[in-house]
Amino acid sequence: MKTDTQLQSDVIAELKWEPSINAERIGVEVKDGIVTLAGHVDSYAEKIGAERAAMRVSGLKALAVEMDVKLPGFSARTDSDIARSVDNVLQWTTYLPKDTVKIKVEGGFVTLSGEVNWEYQRQTAVGAVRYLMGVKGVNDQLIIRPKLSAPVVKADIEAALKRRAQRDANEISVSVQGTDVTLTGKVTVGPSASWLRILHGDHRGCAALSITSR
Repeated sequence: MKTDTQLQSDVIAELKWEPSINAERIGVEVKDGIVTLAGHVDSYAEKIGAERAAMRVSGLKALAVEMDVKLPGFSARTDSDIARSVDNVLQWTTYLPKDTVKIKVEGGFVTLSGEVNWEYQRQTAVGAVRYLMGVKGVNDQLIIRPKLSAPVVKADIEAALKRRAQRDANEISVSVQGTDVTLTGKVTVGPSASWLRILHGDHRGCAALSITSR
């Protein structure tokens, strides 16, 4: 197990390794395995980049984010400008049905609400907005409303498991409750476990996943 000093050193090194952020402006504190990032960044994208970099470090128990976004003068935009940009980028996103996502912008923080059919549509909408100039944060309130019934979703996932992880498919059970899909069982470490994670992220309604390696 890493000491707090070792963990702090590793997080700082990982921040410096990440080219999309200015690591010199981000402070790192560690206590009992809990990492705190503090400081000012120039964009929401940089803030997300710092969070992801820290989460890549092994031994981290939890991450506290106390960074704030301070836009440089050339990046400052009105809420109306940001709202128009968000609307435009979502309209041009092919994965999203037209007018399914509602937009609210206040103080540079964007709230996305509404209903989509797939998890990848939710991720696409949030990802498209995250890197727009002037955005300080994104509040994801999108709800996944699958059109298929639970038995159909269960059958689809079971069929996909047999296609992609034939050796372990019989060891995995699929249960569906509302919009949540849970996969439980035992798989060998390797491609099968990777396919399970892909299925979890891609199929509509997947909200929980349990994998036990042997």
